[in-house]
Amino acid sequence: MALPADRPADLVLVDGDVLTVDTGFTTAQALAVRDGVITAVGSTAAVLAHAGPATRIVDLRGRTVLPGLNDSHLHGHAWGLNRPPLALDLNFPVVRSIADIVAAVAAAARAAAPGEWIVGRGWDTGYLAECLDGSRSMPDRADLDAAAPDNPVCLTDFSDHIAWVNTAALRTAGIGPGTEPPPGGTIDADPAGHPTGILRESAQGAVQAHVPRPDEHRRRVAITGAIEALHALGTTSYTEPGLGPGGESIMAGAMGTGALHTYLELARSGELQARVSLLLLPAPMGGGLADVRSGLAELAGISLDGVDPRRFNLLGVKLFADGVPPHRTAWMHDAYEGGGHGALCVHGSGPAVQAVELAAMIEAVHAAGHQIGVHVTGDRAIDTVTEAFAEAQRVHPRADARHYLIHGDFATPRSLELLAEHGYGVNMNPAIKWTISDLMDEVVGEERSRRMWPVRSALTAGVRLCASSDAPITEPDWRRGVASMLLRESKATGRTSGPEERIGLPEALRAYTSTPAVQDFAESWKGTLEPGKVADLCVLGGRLADTSPHDLPDLPVDLTFFDGRLVHGTL
Repeated sequence: MALPADRPADLVLVDGDVLTVDTGFTTAQALAVRDGVITAVGSTAAVLAHAGPATRIVDLRGRTVLPGLNDSHLHGHAWGLNRPPLALDLNFPVVRSIADIVAAVAAAARAAAPGEWIVGRGWDTGYLAECLDGSRSMPDRADLDAAAPDNPVCLTDFSDHIAWVNTAALRTAGIGPGTEPPPGGTIDADPAGHPTGILRESAQGAVQAHVPRPDEHRRRVAITGAIEALHALGTTSYTEPGLGPGGESIMAGAMGTGALHTYLELARSGELQARVSLLLLPAPMGGGLADVRSGLAELAGISLDGVDPRRFNLLGVKLFADGVPPHRTAWMHDAYEGGGHGALCVHGSGPAVQAVELAAMIEAVHAAGHQIGVHVTGDRAIDTVTEAFAEAQRVHPRADARHYLIHGDFATPRSLELLAEHGYGVNMNPAIKWTISDLMDEVVGEERSRRMWPVRSALTAGVRLCASSDAPITEPDWRRGVASMLLRESKATGRTSGPEERIGLPEALRAYTSTPAVQDFAESWKGTLEPGKVADLCVLGGRLADTSPHDLPDLPVDLTFFDGRLVHGTL
């Protein structure tokens, strides 16, 4: 396979295992690049014919080449803001206990000015020693009060659906005994009615509204730092799922309009060294149709003048339907272990009213001509969303809308059938399955836990399947995601959960390369290693086909090319 050669290639990679991820999952030995575009793929001898005296020739020595990876649901700006040096890293195994977190906060408080906010994210009760041994069920504001008496503290958990705050933060937000939570939110209280410092779902917003918004410098540092870290993983494309007016109260505006404008300026100046697709966020969690209409009107004025759409593209709109299963806020048909069904997190006085409101939100965005990605996790909520997709299409027929479920944890056979019928997709998070597998047995029971993220069922039904990290929920390491789809094993115990939902390596790689390109409406120019496609390449430090799935997460990324230029590694 080759384009006409009017002049020699700039770069040739030879003697490797080139996985094109094309329709037939063809393998080759070599490829050539000119002006940032792949010009030839084939045998080493055939591709070397495209070389000239000035061509850079790289001997792969049997290493694997993949298309640049596409993390199709990654909060790049928020991930950058929530990494050192801009925030405390509270992920396991950096911290292993509440005591570790308290020590980290105390150290930050000693370095901070009085009244300065201390922020961090990543804590998970499933990996905190005191929660594991049964001595504590949740952390408490008193833990943080002792560590930082003169500083408000806001620590977001790994899922971004719970904030742990201290008394100073509660006081700043005006939260005390008897404070009513906003719709879709919960303020945990002790038996005496005093807030414990745990704020769930939309209740986080009252505190996060007071955390200082990142300025332009911090936003630039966050985005460019995140992209540099992604290059080290071989990732060259990602979807930023939700920036706009609906994100102003989320993580101190990490998903607000400021980040959107920073992306635009980086793209206009040529400093954006990744391919970023954006879902606009017109309405906050807990919002409704009026918020969606208002947000769409505000966002309609965004100018893309001077922006290369292959670097930054506004593709569609994100909506929230429900919460997340680990916190029992996903809306489920059957009760959780211990009771409760969760709920929709949209405006409305009860489930029936909320379902109608959600359907109206989806119809409004669909009728406006946007792609829609809906955050939805519980099986009852998923059925509600897919039925709303189908009804919106019936009322307002559109060709090739490419709507999709974001997460789709407990997608039902009926929902998968509806998605396939309309050419819609699902964007799942296999690395989260790896992280919370054992916890979910306790939350929904072992049988339902086995069915969480049914990747094989989705493919069998004919649904377009993308896989993603949802960083900062998990680290944006596609290798862990691929391994999780191959193994379906628990991070904590290695126990298998739902082996019938395992898929093979070709299908798993497509979920991180060619299929996200379809989600991005970009399959004509990226996502596979074929002549005419952009030269975004990931070179692994070994032969992927010979690597055990258990060893895959440790397979090095030696080189990353973006637009044919080396952005990670050394030649």
